[in-house]
Amino acid sequence: MSPKKKASESKPVFSPELTARFDALEQKYPAKRSALIPELLYAQDEIGYLSDKVIAEIARRLGITELEVRNVATYYSMLRFKPAGKYNIQVCTNISCMLRGAYDVYERFQEELGVGPKGVTADGLFSLEEVECIGACCWAPAIQVNYDFHDDLTPDLVPGILGAYAIRVEDRARAEDPFRDENKDA
Repeated sequence: MSPKKKASESKPVFSPELTARFDALEQKYPAKRSALIPELLYAQDEIGYLSDKVIAEIARRLGITELEVRNVATYYSMLRFKPAGKYNIQVCTNISCMLRGAYDVYERFQEELGVGPKGVTADGLFSLEEVECIGACCWAPAIQVNYDFHDDLTPDLVPGILGAYAIRVEDRARAEDPFRDENKDA
């Protein structure tokens, strides 16, 4: 085996913090397999999606096959197998949302972002997907952006929502480098 192969195998897939969280989860349940869905969600939060390496590591940790992990993961629409944008927009189009204009909202997101279904913007900031239900039927139509809910939407509200998330990115960039704008002109 080449030294490169050994080095890549020894590199941990997850951060020490997430590994500790997994250890605690696995101790919490009588059967380690019961930690599968929480581990998939936490791994996706850290890595951004469920890569082959993530699936293999979770299977190894829980003592199950990669196929068993994939069988569970493919059932849930909130789990992804391809990288998503920094802000993943999920537009609910289930019956309550559909009847109250969800498809108009979804189309407006597509127009504003310049992407189609399951698309990611060129800058990697946004991704867009249609989902079946986010449990906000009373406030339809609704979307979820990462873990933030937005409800009682109209197409006219879409640019403001996108703008608010874009400002978050700008604010974080300024906080990390307060002289960023001055350096740009130099």
